[in-house]
Amino acid sequence: MTRTAPPLAPVRIRRIVAAPLLGESPKGGWSNEIRAEDSVHTLIAVKTDAGITGHGSVFTDGRLVQAALGVLEPLFLGENALEPERVSEKLHQNTFWMGRGGTLTHAISGIDIALWDILGQATGLSIGRLAGGRHQERVLPYCSLLMDEPEVMADEIAKYREEGFRAFKIGWGPFGRRDDAKLDAAIVAAAKSQLPAGGKLFVDAGASDAWWPNGLKWALRTADMLADHEVDWFEEALVPDALEDFVTLRQASRLPITGGEVLTRRQAFIPFITRGAFDIVQPDVTKVGGLSEQRRIAWLARDFGVKYVGHGWNTALGLAADLQLATALPNVDLVEYIGGSAYVDRIIERPFGLDADGMLAIPDEPGIGVTLDPDKVARYTPDGAAFFAAD
Repeated sequence: MTRTAPPLAPVRIRRIVAAPLLGESPKGGWSNEIRAEDSVHTLIAVKTDAGITGHGSVFTDGRLVQAALGVLEPLFLGENALEPERVSEKLHQNTFWMGRGGTLTHAISGIDIALWDILGQATGLSIGRLAGGRHQERVLPYCSLLMDEPEVMADEIAKYREEGFRAFKIGWGPFGRRDDAKLDAAIVAAAKSQLPAGGKLFVDAGASDAWWPNGLKWALRTADMLADHEVDWFEEALVPDALEDFVTLRQASRLPITGGEVLTRRQAFIPFITRGAFDIVQPDVTKVGGLSEQRRIAWLARDFGVKYVGHGWNTALGLAADLQLATALPNVDLVEYIGGSAYVDRIIERPFGLDADGMLAIPDEPGIGVTLDPDKVARYTPDGAAFFAAD
């Protein structure tokens, strides 16, 4: 006789709450620089009639996320939170004409992550197991740092090397912005000089910044310089929509070309992947459409021989989501980890920690695998009590 478990009863969405993070927002290296008191990242709480709350993260100002929730509310109230892909796609399909790819898409990203968290809690399984299984038990984090003058850059790499990091990404800051190729090379050389044995260095030009001054010829020359310094990849070398230039750069470059962090939804990635614009594609789970969309993009990339590494300049919940997808997909070996960000290191109950090999273990607890600490979160949001209040 075959025994089957009874189906799970629906878990209905009662309310979704946003908590903007501010007070210690990390600098982004932008020409219009982020201030500590700016809201750039927002936490999401999806509350249900079963008493289960799921959490997600959005790469958007909290005021915009709150407005988006007002638009989306008629579509998500009463929905079954155990069906993240269907519910998230419902939200996308019914709002794309209001501006696919902007605030609404970013907000849906956080909702989707939270729905996967709820599904994991309800089933007792981690998101990684639900989304594909456990391909990896741990992954190498690369410490993401802003570029600075050569002497300062060397000190920054040394500082985080001592904390156990073995891979680093440096980006933005003065690189490519002073029309000084010698300075760019000196910054890279300074960073390389402080790597641990066998360490990796990635370079992010940050060409999604406002009024990026350089084009294809700069990118070609800079790619040669980075290859000479044995840099492991060149990220955001061109403005985000320069598809043809990315194709040309990738064909000419001696080192891998990466990008895609500002693209949203799978439709935007199709031409970049199918045309061969990237060696490595880097969607951001907190704005691309969530875990549901990130997973689709990663599999599409794999089918075209393009590697997937999630862009993770966000929060502890964004990093936790990246870790779950890193185990759910084959051959994912890297995750981004912002160096020194309070929103990564100081909002969860058990902070992330590197092992003796500089690796991060991928949690296997139900859901997203980390737990927000209400007292810690309260330091960075105006109304933490409402965010964590039981319904």
